[in-house]
Amino acid sequence: MSEAQAIHIAVIGTGGAAMAMALKAVERGARVTVVERGTLGGTCVNTGCVPSKTMIRGAHIAHLRRNSPFDDGLGARAPLVDRARLLEQQRGLVEALREAKYARILRDNPAITLIQGEARFVTANVLAVTTPEGGVRRLKFDRAFIGTGARPTIPPIPGLADTPYLTSTSALSLPVIPKQLLVIGGAAVALELAQAFARLGSQVTILARSRLLSRDDPAVGDAIRKAFEQEGIRVLLRIQANRVDYADGEFILDTNAGKLRAEQLLIATGRTPNTERLNLEQIGVKTVRGAIQVDERMQTNVPGIYAAGDCTGQPQFVYVAAAGGSRAGVNMTGGEAMLDLGAMPAVIFTDPQVATVGLTEERATTQGLLVDTRVLSLDSVPRALVNFDTAGFIKMVAERDSGRLLGVQAVAAEAGELIQTAVMAMRANMTVQELAEELFPYLTMVEGLRLCAQTFTKDVTQLSCCAG
Repeated sequence: MSEAQAIHIAVIGTGGAAMAMALKAVERGARVTVVERGTLGGTCVNTGCVPSKTMIRGAHIAHLRRNSPFDDGLGARAPLVDRARLLEQQRGLVEALREAKYARILRDNPAITLIQGEARFVTANVLAVTTPEGGVRRLKFDRAFIGTGARPTIPPIPGLADTPYLTSTSALSLPVIPKQLLVIGGAAVALELAQAFARLGSQVTILARSRLLSRDDPAVGDAIRKAFEQEGIRVLLRIQANRVDYADGEFILDTNAGKLRAEQLLIATGRTPNTERLNLEQIGVKTVRGAIQVDERMQTNVPGIYAAGDCTGQPQFVYVAAAGGSRAGVNMTGGEAMLDLGAMPAVIFTDPQVATVGLTEERATTQGLLVDTRVLSLDSVPRALVNFDTAGFIKMVAERDSGRLLGVQAVAAEAGELIQTAVMAMRANMTVQELAEELFPYLTMVEGLRLCAQTFTKDVTQLSCCAG
């Protein structure tokens, strides 16, 4: 197909969803124009996955140098935390990945044109792009893809807007580790950053509106709370923040549990889709609380307009965004591809990690399913025993009559590395009995899945170390 015959697709954004969509569409013969109002790469590489996991890993190393299960035989020594050097290392990785995985790919692909500017819809086939210089450029297209991502949500706490509070974005580039840190939020971002700052030297207090990880099995949040409290992180549940003030370099937070004070305040209460400046109402695209509504083909209610990632109602994970973008690229160029989230893994990079897939016991019961569940404590997993790290558990939810695996929740060191095995088992419609009979390498954390599956029919405490 010649360039003149190729479908012209306008893409708004350059994050995981937008890049995956653009590359897939070009692969299938389309011509693509990408519009980006800010830094190339979106949240993941710039202010999300890459810098946060770099910081979390550094904090983990600092923690092990200060305190590990082997300190009786290996001398522990508190590390000297040079925040400036850690930031330099973190920024170096971010810049390298942004260049290699975004800027270079866009620059070297002749079928992709990049325009710097902010886009808004004029009609369902025309964008108005305001350039950094203030000019306005009209861009006509055949189809459009929206991949504008999301930003931190700021709750309407009286006084908060007048203070220099932190979000996940600014916290990751904070030049100094604060002596005290208050964290408002009880979900993944709040917990990951709270523990990282605590391990780098902050006295951290977490304030959760209900409980930690309220969307997960209650045992998950309880396990993380206990782990955090053992590290000296203060966790306050069912806390209502009434007002925030800032004076003399200190935050004063008025709550139903009294006044709390700290050098820094981190707001981590969720994320808001970046859609309010796209003029979606003008062309009739349906949104719910700012989130673009799409079907399983990533198409909006307006023909020819597609979207994926954090600006939609999809789960906010970069791999979901990329998968949605890729499938949109197929569908926008005449193909047919669906996004199946029936066995979607999720990982929270606390220590211990939290990894889940499928249904919790509560959700399965709510859906009318008859289930059988088992919980395996990690003191029954040989890998955890030799690590002297048995905090956590693995829970399996199975359909009662068939034994079909419906869900797994794991709280364990490296839980994120074992959960994909559960994903594949669910994709294959395996039963817990079949999983119990599979070969798993001995002295791995993933072997815990086999052991948990075995508990449906036997007492694993009565087995020898590697007995099947």
